[in-house]
Amino acid sequence: MARTSKTGALDEASEGVSPQSGTPSAGRMPWTRPMPWTSSMRWTPPMPWGMRGFAPEDSRPGDIPIAKRGDREITGDDILAVARQHLNEPYVLGARAPMGNPNWKGPWDCAEFVSWCLYQASRILFGTEPRGDPVRADAYTGYWAQQCREADCTVPVVDAVATVGAILLRYPLPGAIGHIVYSDGHGGTVEAHSSKFGVIAGKVQGRRWDTGILVPGIRYFQSGLEIEPEPPVGVIRLTHPLTRSDFVKEIQRRLIKLGYAPGTDDGVYGPQTAHAVTQFQADKGLVADGEVGPSTRTTLGL
Repeated sequence: MARTSKTGALDEASEGVSPQSGTPSAGRMPWTRPMPWTSSMRWTPPMPWGMRGFAPEDSRPGDIPIAKRGDREITGDDILAVARQHLNEPYVLGARAPMGNPNWKGPWDCAEFVSWCLYQASRILFGTEPRGDPVRADAYTGYWAQQCREADCTVPVVDAVATVGAILLRYPLPGAIGHIVYSDGHGGTVEAHSSKFGVIAGKVQGRRWDTGILVPGIRYFQSGLEIEPEPPVGVIRLTHPLTRSDFVKEIQRRLIKLGYAPGTDDGVYGPQTAHAVTQFQADKGLVADGEVGPSTRTTLGL
């Protein structure tokens, strides 16, 4: 789940080429080293989409075998197709999705949605603790951040934006949640967005992302488009050193007027102000990430 209580920290392949997605990105896949988390992966029988039929000569030393369903590799398109089946379903912050239940229709939160769709398409459990038990698995953006670093499967945001079924992650800040979405490879997303909007097909542009992720064991293809994501302008968030400005003072005064507690209106965007923003966002059905971007600014009336 993408919630604040964890510890740790809208928006068929043939001959190596996907007819839906264009150029394969397998040659640039970053997981060439053994993955430390794979030793804890335990597949629950039966394993209908497992690694059967994998030929050793198909891989380089240290590679993670591509998951298969029968003789067909699982691709980013497959995961995205699962995700799209759940558009318009409800979002609840902190909701927990049973990874082993293929009939689940929500509610979702963002991390549970991404991990569940991945597991349903590939039987790969990622971004959860525990890591090898789909019955007890609980997803969280902080786990995604930790495990993608351990697996060395991060990619630049610009590459993830142009890769079908890749993942875009905003790390959780102290006292706030992160956010995680699927990229459609064409500048769009499929995501469990917020309680106001539910599961949506959103956009990458104008939003802040920390990293892209290509999950080991999935065959990804790039769309062939050159998509340079436009970063958001004027996002206020927790930084080091802390941000101090007159606009932060306006945020604080507005929060106080609305009954929230950012501390004093000293113009410093610290943890107390970020927490008040998070509470405001949650109450208004926004992504409760503690960052004041365009949507939060508009909802605040600033």
